[in-house]
Amino acid sequence: MNTPLISIGMSVYNCESTVKHTLCSVLNQTYDNWELLVFDDGSDDHTVAVVRQFRDKRIKVFADKQNKGLACRLNQAVKESRGDFFARVDGDDIIYPERFEKQLEYLKENPDVDLVGSRVLVFNEQGHSVGSYPFRKTHEDICSRFWAGFYLPHPTWMGRIKWFQANPYREDMKKAQDQELLLRTFRYSRFACLSDVLTGYRMSCLSLKTILTGRYYFSRALMINERSRGGLWPMVYICQQMMKGAVDIVAVTTGLNYKILKHRAIQPARAEEDQWRIVWDGCSSDKGIN
Repeated sequence: MNTPLISIGMSVYNCESTVKHTLCSVLNQTYDNWELLVFDDGSDDHTVAVVRQFRDKRIKVFADKQNKGLACRLNQAVKESRGDFFARVDGDDIIYPERFEKQLEYLKENPDVDLVGSRVLVFNEQGHSVGSYPFRKTHEDICSRFWAGFYLPHPTWMGRIKWFQANPYREDMKKAQDQELLLRTFRYSRFACLSDVLTGYRMSCLSLKTILTGRYYFSRALMINERSRGGLWPMVYICQQMMKGAVDIVAVTTGLNYKILKHRAIQPARAEEDQWRIVWDGCSSDKGIN
């Protein structure tokens, strides 16, 4: 078996209803020298059975019936990887056919870049597009307001495996694991984001618990990583997160959450809408299943 150039890490938990489409989108890639490492995080539905229906030899399933969290599973995936590059895919998203090819080409042409993401198109449970989020292209723009977060969507990441090996995820972070990692490394790493939409990001309803938990863990990351720099800035940053959390509470409890989501999102161009329909339809087959 050839050594894969790209290793894909996917942590899944109760993704029975979505993971089939995700795996089909991986199999639809124009670049095919990859391995997919699927780590089940203690699902109590039929997620593992659905994944094992795919007989492609490049797909490996790890299931120990334990719930250890996303950070732990991604660290495990990095350790098991054989490729020179490591890519992220979530078990409920859809990736565009050109994603791996375009990101790999960018990393080869830009050896100073450690990690590259892409724009995302947000879609709902029915497969209809909601919009695309704002993005920042260069490292300087991505990190310009680090205290407020980084515009580099976690499910779109592809980076050099040596970077991930040198910078493991903090396993005590239950949320905002990606933001903590970027916050910890941005001063000596290089990030970038492609202007192409290469991932469909599934968004159902906005969960207040999930939002506030994410803000708590990002505030914790700010305190851990910025307090060594001295001064009162870490507390200022955390107060900003608390104010944003208050806005989130009002938005969700008053039923304005979807209006705010649409306000934050950018309306896709007609060509992007048409391309999304092609990608979505292309993941509705039984490709790879025996």
